[in-house]
Amino acid sequence: MKKKMALILAASLMAGAVAGCSGGGSTGSAAVGGADTAASEAEGEAASTDPADYEVTEPITITWWHALEEQYAGTVDQIVNDFNNSQDLITVKAEYVGSYSDVNEALVAAHAAGSGLPAITVANTPYVAEYGAGGLTEDLTPYIEATGYDVEDFGDGMIEAAQYEGKQVSLPFLISTQIMFYNKDMADEMGITIPTTWEEMDTFMQEATVKASDGTTQTYATIIPGWDQWYFETFYLNQGVKIINDDQVTTDLNSDTAVAIAAKMKEWCDNGYTYWTGTADDASSNMRNNFISGKALSVIHTTSLYNTYVDQCDFEVGMAWLPGAETKNQEIGGCVLLIPSKNDQATKNAAWQFMQYLCSKDVNMKWAEGTGYMPTRKSVLETEEGQAFLEQKPAFQAIFDNLDLIKPRIQHPGWNQLTTIWKNSMAELIIEGGDVKEAMDEMAMEIDDALGDI
Repeated sequence: MKKKMALILAASLMAGAVAGCSGGGSTGSAAVGGADTAASEAEGEAASTDPADYEVTEPITITWWHALEEQYAGTVDQIVNDFNNSQDLITVKAEYVGSYSDVNEALVAAHAAGSGLPAITVANTPYVAEYGAGGLTEDLTPYIEATGYDVEDFGDGMIEAAQYEGKQVSLPFLISTQIMFYNKDMADEMGITIPTTWEEMDTFMQEATVKASDGTTQTYATIIPGWDQWYFETFYLNQGVKIINDDQVTTDLNSDTAVAIAAKMKEWCDNGYTYWTGTADDASSNMRNNFISGKALSVIHTTSLYNTYVDQCDFEVGMAWLPGAETKNQEIGGCVLLIPSKNDQATKNAAWQFMQYLCSKDVNMKWAEGTGYMPTRKSVLETEEGQAFLEQKPAFQAIFDNLDLIKPRIQHPGWNQLTTIWKNSMAELIIEGGDVKEAMDEMAMEIDDALGDI
């Protein structure tokens, strides 16, 4: 019922009156309304693939909405100014809107109102399917075909995450994924090998943990974030657990495999090899501080924080792909670029020119160097800039080696409710204790009820 009400509200309320959802989830943003697009598609008109139809022929000023905070202002200004100076017809004005959820709220409201839309905007990756379903975003497929734009150069999972029902409704922009940051100096000194498989985690946990004579932990092998299930989600997915079953209304999180995974993580915490951060507001900063101060050999976090860690650590920071099992996939984070569908064609054409520039190989490397987000183009390894980047940041080799293993996030209207239940249940189980099977069964029942109500 909440979902249906959101759809009604988005179609009727003016800008600012629509509530957004958090950047970590994938629900709440489907309230975008797609009557215009649906009507156009119903007419059966095929989009043009004539390059002339996507050219910019008159001077135009366009707005780009982004979520890059103050520390990235210099990079934003440089790249926008470089584009503006590279040609004579398009002038881009960059506008910081706020967090991804702030962008979502503003974008959904502007789409519903039919005015105030940017020419181009960022969007958190979990929103792509909902925007595509609601008709908010322009289908870029004919633009790509008309201009010969090379989308195959992106990692396979990245380009899939930017699609909706086979249509390229966005392009990968500032992309991150889960990673294990580790203290390379400490690991080398202790003779520790970073695990590559789930089976190797037990040995790593035992050997990399340092305890005092009274049994208390001085250095944790790793720290597992509990404030966002994204950080431990792939441990389940890579062992075949279906977090949402094919019926779309039940979960597999109380299966034997899922229970065994939860029990193992609880065992590591009980033994003092790691700790569960919980969901408190300071959980992330506490985890970072423990790693920076040498109280943890490694942490599981987002690749987008590489620059932050390097700047604050007095040791060499390494990055390792998360331990896999049947598969070694990880999930996409960060944002894509999209063009709102309700803009006029001249605005869309200008936005497409700017989008190609933002996602080009050279500019892609500038983003990677200036923000800490990872390179998204496979071919950058073949460029001098790519080689120089790896010489400067050799830890990113782990990312380049696995670009095609970065997969789309799970899309479901009940995802935000599911993850909230999952995070809270895991925190209660691991921090407060209890029977794992009973806790997971109770959690699964609550999740099934939530999914069934959507």
